[in-house]
Amino acid sequence: MPSVDLQQKAFPYEMFRELESYIKHLNIDPDDPRRKETLIQTLHKAQRIFGYLPEPVQRYIADRYAISHADVSGVISFYNYFTTTPKGDVQISVCMGTACYVTGAEQVLKEFERVLGIESGQVTEDAKFSLDSLRCVGACGLAPVVMINDKVYGKVRPDSVREILEDYLVQS
Repeated sequence: MPSVDLQQKAFPYEMFRELESYIKHLNIDPDDPRRKETLIQTLHKAQRIFGYLPEPVQRYIADRYAISHADVSGVISFYNYFTTTPKGDVQISVCMGTACYVTGAEQVLKEFERVLGIESGQVTEDAKFSLDSLRCVGACGLAPVVMINDKVYGKVRPDSVREILEDYLVQS
């Protein structure tokens, strides 16, 4: 199988082979009504492999599970963890939960947008940074909260955005 072009990004055969190996290991019987019990874990694995879940990957999984693409995309759209768009190497998420919002998260998000030159939901041209907002991190006492990859920053102010980004800019 040659490289497959997914939304202008080529994924090598090895990525599909890794996903296929994982699915084979699950021993999915297309006639078993319980086959969808492992769908979420397969989607997690696929997102770890590909970085996101573009439509061709969704359709591949649907075919392997002998279910409709609508079933797969329905699960993806229900759970916030799953994404159908590529993310940057540095994934920035600004919490917009109530505690964060009332303490200035909207201004923090606007400053990240200004400094990075992208809007929430976008990725920089070099694919280094992606910026999103999310509902709640569960760290309300630190509001407003920003997560960068797995690191949590608390009590973030718009004037600290550039300083926070400095560490990630020099890692380029």
